[in-house]
Formats: sequence, C-alpha cells, structure tokens
Amino acid sequence: MNKGNDISVVKQQYATANNLCTRMSIHDKYSTNKTGFGNWIVSNYRIEKGMKVLELGCGIGDMWKNRESLIRACSKLVLSDFSEGMLAIAKENVGNYDNVEYKVVDIQEIPYEDEIFDVVIANMMLYHVPDIYRGLAEVRRVLKKGGSFYCATYGEHGITEYLSKILSAYGVEDKLNKNFTLQNGYAILSRSFLKVEKLEYIDSLEVTNVDDIVEYIYSLSSMVALSNVPKHRIKEPLMQNLTDGVLNIPKEYGMFIAS
Repeated sequence: MNKGNDISVVKQQYATANNLCTRMSIHDKYSTNKTGFGNWIVSNYRIEKGMKVLELGCGIGDMWKNRESLIRACSKLVLSDFSEGMLAIAKENVGNYDNVEYKVVDIQEIPYEDEIFDVVIANMMLYHVPDIYRGLAEVRRVLKKGGSFYCATYGEHGITEYLSKILSAYGVEDKLNKNFTLQNGYAILSRSFLKVEKLEYIDSLEVTNVDDIVEYIYSLSSMVALSNVPKHRIKEPLMQNLTDGVLNIPKEYGMFIAS
C-alpha cells in the first residue's frame, strides 16, 4: 500500500463531516440493534471520577454529545483528531467545559508526556494509521500503568463485502481497509499490550429506502470504481436483492480493550 496516497485519501474523506454524516445516518435509521453502536461502546468504558482521558480520532465528537456526567467525571478530557474541520464540529456538538481540550493530534506523535492518561480511546481509526505499531507505542507511552486503551473497529465480513458482491458487475472489488479489523486486531494489539479483550456487537441493517444506501455507497472511498456510474444504475441490482421490500445487510462491529 502506498502510505502517502492512502493518508491523502483519508484526509480528503474526513476534511469535512459530509461523508461521515452520510454513513452515520444509515446506521441510525436502519440498524436492527437499537442500542446503537456508540452507546454500546461507551457502556464498556470504565471511566472513574478524576481520570484523565484522551480520545484520538474523535471525529465530530458524537460519542460525547449529551454525556455531561461522564465528561464531568474526567479531571481532564482531550478530544483530538487530525482534521481541524472535524474538531470544529466536535466543539459545537460537545460544547465548552473547563476540563475539555480540543486538539489536533497525530497518534504517531502524541504531544504529551509519558504515563499521563488513565484512559486512551481510538475508535474506528486505527486502520488509517500509516505506522500502526508506532501509533500503539505512543498510546502505551502516554498511558499510565494499569490504564485502559479502548479501540472499536469493524470486521472483514460486513457491509463492504456484501455490497461488493452485489456490485461486482460494475468493477467493484472488496477494497476494505484491513489494516486493523476484528479478525487481526487481537494479534496487533498483543504486540504492544499484555492484556487484550475482544467484544463483539451484534447488528445488521434492514434498509427500506434503497436511495439511502445508494448515497452511502457513493460516500465510501473504497467505491471509487463507481465514480462514473450513474446512481440509478447502481440502484437496479440493489432492488433485485430486496426481500419483502427490505435490503438485509450484515454488519460486523466490535471493540478491543487493552491494558
């Protein structure tokens, strides 16, 4: 993989929140597990009063929205991302608190001293890191002894695999970024952390408006083969896969807790 090209694509994808919001809306609207992936992730956090917390790749800050009691439990909460555009929206979503800092941070060069955070979080972003082992070494460096590292990710047999099969006639291949998944994440984390636990979130999509999934598809950087294909052409094979008016799409998500 050309790391330079990959990171430039990522920066383009996340320069604004448009593509991310398109993808999030699909999950909000059609997920069969009504807990919500974000709520489930947060339910697994063990953040006690007075802890210092760093989130890497916080995106639009949605995980902390309307969680004032959790925010106030932290003596310090750093919400960071490598996109200034994302951070600006995160600040709008989460708001101003005396104990909250918004900062542009690259996980490969975390600008904090050793053993300062009780908790470090990096959800749905480790697969984008050019040198993941360097990033994890930095996480371990800033994490206190006995601290916890939470990182959510996807599996290799979910939405992208399913849609790639349906759209294979248009040159679409399964180009899911597999640098850090539910399948290989345990082995990767075990090189940097002594204890690693894997948790799986059971869910799927039941899509009743195919137009929504078409917009989702065009928001994905992995679907570049479709850039010159009209949207109505993509809709046809999706419609052929409906069962009683519903497009059933598998999802594979979960998280690791390392310490």
